Amino acid sequence: MDTNGSVLVDLYNNNAFDCLNQIMFHGHLFFFPGAQHGNVQPFSDEDASIETLSHCSSFSDATSVADEGMFMSLKLGLCIIFYSAKTRQGALDGLKTAMATRILYEFISERRMTITDSIERCLKKGKGEEQRAAASLACLLCIQLGSGIESEEVLKTLKPIFRNILADGSANIQARQAVATSLGLCTLVAEDDILDVHATMECFENLFTRSYARADGTCPSVSPQTSQLHTNALLSWALLLTICTASQVKDILRKHLPKLPRLLESEDVNMRIAAGETIALLFELARDMDAEFEFDSWDELCDKLNALATDCNKHRAKTDKRKQRSVFRDVLKAVEEGDFQSETIRFGTERMTIDSWVRKRTYDAFREFVGSGMNYHLQANEFIRDVFELGPPMLVDSATMKAMKISRFERHLHNSAAFKARTKARSKFRDKRVDVGEF
Repeated sequence: MDTNGSVLVDLYNNNAFDCLNQIMFHGHLFFFPGAQHGNVQPFSDEDASIETLSHCSSFSDATSVADEGMFMSLKLGLCIIFYSAKTRQGALDGLKTAMATRILYEFISERRMTITDSIERCLKKGKGEEQRAAASLACLLCIQLGSGIESEEVLKTLKPIFRNILADGSANIQARQAVATSLGLCTLVAEDDILDVHATMECFENLFTRSYARADGTCPSVSPQTSQLHTNALLSWALLLTICTASQVKDILRKHLPKLPRLLESEDVNMRIAAGETIALLFELARDMDAEFEFDSWDELCDKLNALATDCNKHRAKTDKRKQRSVFRDVLKAVEEGDFQSETIRFGTERMTIDSWVRKRTYDAFREFVGSGMNYHLQANEFIRDVFELGPPMLVDSATMKAMKISRFERHLHNSAAFKARTKARSKFRDKRVDVGEF
């Protein structure tokens, strides 16, 4: 093998999936046994493209865990040794998909240092999309490892890099957005020192407070991408609020609750919604400590929230207004009455109720990374089950699952009844006069 670490393999002369059984893992490098080093040409970028390997990604039920591990090892090797940014990013995305949809603790635990090293290199030397993918992979790595010494070591390695990217105004904005989200969840999962949690929250504060409206009521001029960065920072800050001590929450209430309503005047609908949900979260935490909690500017805040819950400004997009009104009706109830619109999540034979703003912010944070794999992780990931107090994973055999399934006709009747009930409930909150005026 040459000094550049080229892989000695030719996928064009072999079936890509069959080749997995021949791959040998040597540190970070992969090659076929029996290949003559002098006769086999290194990969070109075209040969090594992730599309060439895409046939490997669809595993049948009969595929062994060893074959899947080899496939992930191959992708990890590509991520480390190839110089093509597109190939590295594709390898990172492949690992992200695998971690989001499967529990791979043993495989990942054995290769934790290698994966962490790969992420570190991509964050330091990559650009834009590659850094974004690496930041997301770091978060999924911590989710797979769970809370403990292994994830703490991952965070210890990557946290200084995350903070440097976050604070560097000249860094790629997409990378900073991704880091703002990933650092929050990684800290929630892996940080063992509450003082370090507070220091990370201050990093987020340094960003989102730049979107505060000025004392004269004018809003600072920020680009849409910068506004998204500030929004991500605010959501991560709110996530870490859920694990703060009572004394820290009191300090935050005193320092930030009077100022957070200024974000409700932002031109960015996502920032307004994030600010509203964070205010509702703060009120919930405050009332958990003191049921008689009072806020000096309560009337003024309720007026703002009510205006956003019934917003019909012509200059705003209808989709933005619909989303905003729906969220702020719930936020207004939280501030005025301490109420929360609960939601039931069903996964397998189990169900979980989202019954508080703390639980909602935590659930949304995990779902952002695992996506469609969230239900699977709720069933099988011991760490996530522990976070939501679901107990040990339930083992249900296929015969029991089949017996519990309802027929298509019964499911149709259930959905029809649910639709009618939902329509009646929503009709109480609709203002048809506003809708008519928007066309």
